[in-house]
Amino acid sequence: MKNDAVFAMKFAKVYPLLVAKAGRKGRTRAEVDAVTAWLTGYTPAELEQFLASELTYGEFFERAPHPNENRRLITGSVCGVRVEAIADPLLREVRYLERPQPTMNTLRNWSGHPQAPPRSRPAGCHQ
Repeated sequence: MKNDAVFAMKFAKVYPLLVAKAGRKGRTRAEVDAVTAWLTGYTPAELEQFLASELTYGEFFERAPHPNENRRLITGSVCGVRVEAIADPLLREVRYLERPQPTMNTLRNWSGHPQAPPRSRPAGCHQ
């Protein structure tokens, strides 16, 4: 799938897929919302509004009110491609959100972060 096709997909179609993927890994919608808010600066209320809108996935990232500077610390592979090596800035933003497990763990490790998602497993339990 070409990047333009990804960017043209409706946010309302993609976000539930991300939530479902997180659910298969033992995560909750609240955790996905917290990570998304942390990455982009959107509020949970705004995320809910977008689910009832025609906003595209590309527009969602292009219009992010306060992209978190620390999102650049997210590393790892998505579909065999290192996130930090993605040249297209918009595609890199999309891939950051597709790495929720490491992102949730990173948020938890930054003590005192107001948007750190709650633990859904006992401490020390690894997936």
